[in-house]
Amino acid sequence: MRSSAPALLLCCRSSIQKADPLASSSLHPGDLVGVQESKGIHLAVVESLQGSKARLKLGFDRKSVVLPLRQLDLICPLPVGSEVPNGLGALPWQLTAEQVNISCLDRRSWVAAWVLLLESDETVEIEFFSDLVCGGTSPAQLALAWLALTGPQLWFRYKQNQIKARSAEELKPLRRQQRRVALEQLKEQRWKNLLNARQKVDSQNLPEALRDRLEQLKDLVSGSLDFEQLENAVQQSLIGLRLGQDRADIRLLLVDLGLWDPHQLVSIAGTTWSSGFSPALLEEAQRLVELNASERPGDSSRVDLCHQRCVTIDDEETRDIDDGLALERREDGTQRLWIHIADPGRLIEVDSALDLEARRRGSSLYLAKGNLPMFPESLSTGPFSLKARMRTAAWSIWVELTKEGEIGDHGIERSWVQPTYRLSYEDADELIELAPPEDPDLAELDALLSLRRDYRVSNGALLMDLPEGRIRCRDAQPSLEISEPGRSRQMVAEAMILAGAVVARFAELHDLALPFRSQLPAELPPNSELEALPAGAVRFAAIKRCLSRGLMGTQPAAHFSLGLASYAQATSPIRRYGDLVVQRQLEAQLSKQEPINRDDLQILLNDFDASVREGIGISREDQRHWQQVWFEQHQDAQWNAQFLRWLRPQDQLGLVRIEDLAMDVAAECPRQAEPGDAVLIKVQHADSLRDQLRLMAINA
Repeated sequence: MRSSAPALLLCCRSSIQKADPLASSSLHPGDLVGVQESKGIHLAVVESLQGSKARLKLGFDRKSVVLPLRQLDLICPLPVGSEVPNGLGALPWQLTAEQVNISCLDRRSWVAAWVLLLESDETVEIEFFSDLVCGGTSPAQLALAWLALTGPQLWFRYKQNQIKARSAEELKPLRRQQRRVALEQLKEQRWKNLLNARQKVDSQNLPEALRDRLEQLKDLVSGSLDFEQLENAVQQSLIGLRLGQDRADIRLLLVDLGLWDPHQLVSIAGTTWSSGFSPALLEEAQRLVELNASERPGDSSRVDLCHQRCVTIDDEETRDIDDGLALERREDGTQRLWIHIADPGRLIEVDSALDLEARRRGSSLYLAKGNLPMFPESLSTGPFSLKARMRTAAWSIWVELTKEGEIGDHGIERSWVQPTYRLSYEDADELIELAPPEDPDLAELDALLSLRRDYRVSNGALLMDLPEGRIRCRDAQPSLEISEPGRSRQMVAEAMILAGAVVARFAELHDLALPFRSQLPAELPPNSELEALPAGAVRFAAIKRCLSRGLMGTQPAAHFSLGLASYAQATSPIRRYGDLVVQRQLEAQLSKQEPINRDDLQILLNDFDASVREGIGISREDQRHWQQVWFEQHQDAQWNAQFLRWLRPQDQLGLVRIEDLAMDVAAECPRQAEPGDAVLIKVQHADSLRDQLRLMAINA
C-alpha cells in the first residue's frame, strides 16, 4: 500500500544526518555562501568579515568584492579544523562549474519534490530539499539546490533557508507573468540583434512594438522628438551602442537599416512638404482645372490684351510660368512697358482648402532634386501658368518711364493675355544681342529696363550680380549648374522690381495695406576703402556684411539695397503666397470692396511668413547637403579661389570665392590672409551623412 506524503516526508527527514544547522545567520571566514544581487546570483567564499559587510571571493574567477551581509545566504559552514579556502575550487569545497550547472538537474526529481511538499504542506530546510532533488547534501549538491531555488523557478518559495511548495493556483499567474517576461526578453533581444546587425530590414515584417521603436528613431533624427521622450528601452539600446543622443550617428544607423534615405532632409520631416498634397486636395485641384473654362466672377470686366506680342523668359525646365513682358508703341511715340502676372486668385477662393494649404507652405520650394510647388502641379503648370499661345487670365501692370527712368504714368488691371512665345534666358540673350529688325521688342525692352536700373543706382541701389553655382541632382547624380547674370536675367529681374515699385506706389496712393518689403539703411565702408578692394566678389563681400536683413510689414518703407522708397513683391503668385495676398488686396481696392485692414493683414503675414522662413531653412539645408555630396565626390580636386573676408578669425574660418564653381564657401584659411589674396582650396573632410564639410585654403 502507498505511503502517505507526511509519513514519507518523516522517513526522508530521519535519514538525513544533520550537522551544524544550515539556517544559522552567523557567518565565518571560509563559509560557502550564496550571493543575491541585481546582476544575478553567484556562489562565493567568505574571505573576512567587516562589521555588517563581508569580503568575498566571488565566483570561480575569485573576484574580490565587499557586500552587505543581508545579500548573503549561508550554504555550508566551513568544517571545524579546516583552513580558509582561497576560492570555490579549493579544499574543502572543491567545486567546479560543471557540478553546479542547474541544467543538469533531474526534472522528474524536481517535480516529485514539488508534489511531495505540496501534499504534505510542509516547510523544509535546504539540506532536506537538496537530498530530495540532488540525492544528497554534499557542498556541491547544496550549492546546486540553492542556485536552482534562487534562479527563475516558480515551483517553490525560498526565504531564509525555508522552502515551501507553491499551490497550482499560485503558479498560474506566475507562469503567465514568466511568459510575459520571456516574450519581453525575446523582444529586447531581437531589438538588440536588429540594431547590432546594421543590415537592411523589412519593417513591415517586424512586430508592431519594434516598428514603433524605429519610428521613434526617425522622429529623433528629424528633431520632432527629444532623446528624453524616447521609450526607456530605446534610450538604453542607443546608450548600449554608444550612440546616445548623437543624431548624426543615429541617422547613419537608420541608413544602414534601409529606413532613411541618405539624402533625406532632416528639416523637411513632419512639415507640410513632406507628405505632398492629399488625395482630397488633388481632387479639388482637378475640379478647378475643369472649372477654368467656365465664366468666373470678374471675367467680363477684364481687358483683352491677347493681341500683344508677349514673351515669357525663364529657365529651360521651368513649367510654372508666372510672368511675361510686352512692349506697346503708342501713337504719340512713347513706349509703354507691360508686365503680365499670373492670376491664380481667379480659381483659388480665400480660405478654401487649397488656399489654406498654400498659406501653410508659404512658397514653393526649389530643391536640388526638383521643385515642391505651393499649388498642385495640375494647377501651377496648367491654367495658372502663362503658356505660349494659351489665353490666360492675368494681372497686368503697365508703366511709362520718364527719360531719367523714373515711373511716369502707370496702371494696374485684370486682363486676358496670350503669350506669343517662350524663351530660355540663353535664347533671350541672343535676341537682345542681335536685335533683329523683324523682332526688336526684346532689345527695346532691355534698353528701357537698363534706363530704369541706372535710375535706381543713382538713388543708391546696389548691383552685386555674380555668376551663381548651385548643385542639382538629376538621375541621382549631383552636378554643378552655373547661372550667369546675362542681359535677359538682368532685364527680367529689373522688370519684376519695377512691378513691385508700381504696386507699392499704387498702395501708398490709396492707403492700402500690403505685405511691403523694406530694408534699413546701412553704413557702408568709405568709397576709398571699397575702391582699394578688388572689384567684384571681394568688394561685394565687404558691402554685404554691412547690410541688414530684409523686413516685411504692412506700412510702406524704403528698401536700401533696391534704392526704392517703397516696394512690394507682386510677380510670383503661383510660387509665393504673399504675392497672391497682394493681388487680393488690389482686387478689393479696384472693385471697391473692403480690403484687409493693417492689423488683420499683419496677423496673416506673421502666419505665412513663418512658413516661408521654414522653407528657406529647408532649401539651405538641401543645398548644403548636396554641396557636401558633390565635394565628397571631388575629394582629390583643388581649385583656385580668392579670400573674401574673415567669418571667425579666432578659428581661422574665412569666406572664399571659388570662381570656377561660382560659389562662396567657408574654409580654414591662413592666419595672415587679406581680402583679395589668391588661395588654393582643397577638401579636408567631407561626410554628407554626418552633415560635415571642411575645406582648407592654402596660399596659392
